[in-house]
Amino acid sequence: MNIRTVSFDHPDAVRLNDQVQAEYAVRYEDDGDATPLDRADFEPPRGLYLIAYDESGTAVATGGWRAQDENSEGNLDGDAELKRMYVVEEARGKGLARRILAALEDDARAAGRVRMVLETGAKQPEAVGLYTSSGYEPCAKFGYYRFHELSMCFAKQL
Repeated sequence: MNIRTVSFDHPDAVRLNDQVQAEYAVRYEDDGDATPLDRADFEPPRGLYLIAYDESGTAVATGGWRAQDENSEGNLDGDAELKRMYVVEEARGKGLARRILAALEDDARAAGRVRMVLETGAKQPEAVGLYTSSGYEPCAKFGYYRFHELSMCFAKQL
């Protein structure tokens, strides 16, 4: 597996984002994640976006982090917010999400961020399992969906 840094608007990132949005739409019976995201959110040193490619060069997994500091949505100074973690169905169960998560944590730590935070939902038990088994603990809700009953927020000190 080859993990590469790409821009959030890279064609493979856009394609995988469309796939994860379609999965969210099915799971939550809505239009997907409406959290505002921008290419600039993931530009080093205040963010990073990664894609994992298989042996044939096909993009199969993605994830990114963006810097957040204290704001009206409940973030704290030094936060790195995890976004768009996704593995295509045929590549699941191979440890790709863990590899991307570890790389994102390492990069955020190197960038001076002190806490990785994420928001997921109650209809994503696989995500909850990944994060809790990786040392993430429930935290105060933050972000776009902080008032939504299915929202679940987690944090890990870096």
